Amino acid sequence: MGTRCLLVDDEPPALAILASYVDMVDGLEMVGTCQNAVQAFSVLQERPVDLLFLDINMPKLLGTDFLRSLRNPPKTIFTTAYRDYALDGYELDVVDYLLKPIPFDRFLRAIAKVMKTEAVAPPIPAEREAVPPANDAFLYFRADRKMVKIYLHDILYVESLKDYIKIVTISQKPLLVKQTISSVEEMLPETGFLRIHRSYIIAVNKISAFTPAHVDIAGVELPIGRLYQKDVGRVLKI
Repeated sequence: MGTRCLLVDDEPPALAILASYVDMVDGLEMVGTCQNAVQAFSVLQERPVDLLFLDINMPKLLGTDFLRSLRNPPKTIFTTAYRDYALDGYELDVVDYLLKPIPFDRFLRAIAKVMKTEAVAPPIPAEREAVPPANDAFLYFRADRKMVKIYLHDILYVESLKDYIKIVTISQKPLLVKQTISSVEEMLPETGFLRIHRSYIIAVNKISAFTPAHVDIAGVELPIGRLYQKDVGRVLKI
């Protein structure tokens, strides 16, 4: 069973967009849509919900006030056209805060945060960055007008190419995606991946050799940037 999602927004077009996004992502299951907090409260009493997409500026009851009223709220992503509620989101410990209109890639980044919180492992030593991701962990990337599933254990490295990134994997041809490397860094789990340069993120367990200036992965020599040397040195014990 996937992550069960409830969508709450008083604007039907906004609900339709979110519903289409949820439908496009494997692992997400929509349990319902609501146009106000009263309807949402009823659904939460009747069905299990793992993730709540909640508009803030709704009639009768603001989304922020509704969330405060819940004793055991599900993970929540705020969706709003207003920046003024960002502090409320922080105080209510929501997973993310999406500004309308919501681009699909930004939606995916929010989902990646949800998956990271669901995959939290017990505290482990400083070497945690070298732990490879689980074999079934994956992310979706938009390329060639479709969503392409990439298993995290399959990734060798990610390279920034101006407005695009290139994802190099073991089993597939390199995937070119219109996205920033910083957004990918945010999507990837902290364990197993390491930013070594402004243009490169690597899978730590795929390193075959390294020096203080570069790492070798699958026969490719990748530079270690000056600003990243401290973090790389801590992980690789350089």
